[in-house]
Amino acid sequence: MRVSLDTRRRARENTGMSGSTFQFLHAADLHLDSPLRGLARRGEIADAFVEASRRALENLVAAAIAEQVAFVVIAGDLYDGDWKDYATGQAFVRQMGRLARAGIRVFVLRGNHDAESVITKSLPLPTNVHPFSVRTVESVRIDELGVVLHGRGFASRSVTDNVARQYPAAVPGWFNIGVLHTSLTGRDGHDVYAPCQLEDLQRPGYDYWALGHVHAREVVATEPFIVFPGNLQGRHARETGAKGATLVRVVDGRVAGLEALTLDAARFDHVALDLTGIAAPAAFERLAREAIASARAAADGRPLALRLTLTGESALHAHFSTQSAQLGEELQALAWEVGDVLIEKVRVATRGPCRAPAMAAITGFDDIVAAVAADPAFRADIARVLGELRARTPDEALHLLGLGALDSDAADAVEAAADAVLAAVDGAGAMEPGA
Repeated sequence: MRVSLDTRRRARENTGMSGSTFQFLHAADLHLDSPLRGLARRGEIADAFVEASRRALENLVAAAIAEQVAFVVIAGDLYDGDWKDYATGQAFVRQMGRLARAGIRVFVLRGNHDAESVITKSLPLPTNVHPFSVRTVESVRIDELGVVLHGRGFASRSVTDNVARQYPAAVPGWFNIGVLHTSLTGRDGHDVYAPCQLEDLQRPGYDYWALGHVHAREVVATEPFIVFPGNLQGRHARETGAKGATLVRVVDGRVAGLEALTLDAARFDHVALDLTGIAAPAAFERLAREAIASARAAADGRPLALRLTLTGESALHAHFSTQSAQLGEELQALAWEVGDVLIEKVRVATRGPCRAPAMAAITGFDDIVAAVAADPAFRADIARVLGELRARTPDEALHLLGLGALDSDAADAVEAAADAVLAAVDGAGAMEPGA
């Protein structure tokens, strides 16, 4: 049975808790010490990305102290899998110690990346940190605030049950927060974990749902508030734009406002550069400089890793297609002129002035590629193959052979394959009579 907002409001008034006013921080998906993807062997500026997840955590703690929040909620995936060594765990514990000294409590649960079955090492947590049970939904009360938090972590990496249905009804008269690591009804680019429907989250009658797992910020609903804060720090070129946490203000026992705090320490961006009608290298360089400068300005002074996709019909297409390595170096040289911008990848998706007639036969090709790339089974197969290649090929060989694409994910591999098909079709068309 779904508990109405009016019922909860009357309960607060009857218990004298309607005047509760405070604020808290909702974060998720820290992925502390997540390995670089696409930036290996890229020089000094890449070091800023190696440390970015730790710096973002420091920013989260600093924001919690500056905003004088009552508590912090971290809805899963503190880590990115088992620790390489204890330094990862110590980095987290140290920051939690800062919050302890500031008198700020922290409520965390394990997500799929830091499930009990995945993290083999452990360290004692400061007493201000409360990890939710992984066996059952646990309810924890903060008496002085009239707050009760309900949460359950992952005991194993693969949780396919609708865990939301196990959450109890709201405690009458209290401000109820549900904490859950979930894919909800499904989100593009995210594997399915603890799936549930919107109605499953509305049923208990909570005031706020602090969700994790989805890396893009999203306010799913406002009655009640159901929020993905997004991940704290972008990890690769598909996680672009500002990243951080959500500051939640509660006045008189009700959510009075949400504020997205930008806390990332380094930024990824992806710019599509339309070269339609561009025939001179100088014109291309001018356009590229402008695009790189604009992306750098949007990063607000943070180290920037930029992916460029060249599109449009251009007389420079043949040069781009045959001199891809040189093109990447040329664009990196332009980027140094603009500032400390790392060109993470250059994707050539231009076409020559005369398209091959064969292109008419594959209308909708991009849609076909997108559908294939979205297939979880296909992505898993690609990821497995890439993983095997990485494991069997020495780093030196990868570098010498120019096989940096092995740092890519499944979606990148599909993109590269699609580009190769289109380039082949272009080449075939160029040799046809009258083309």
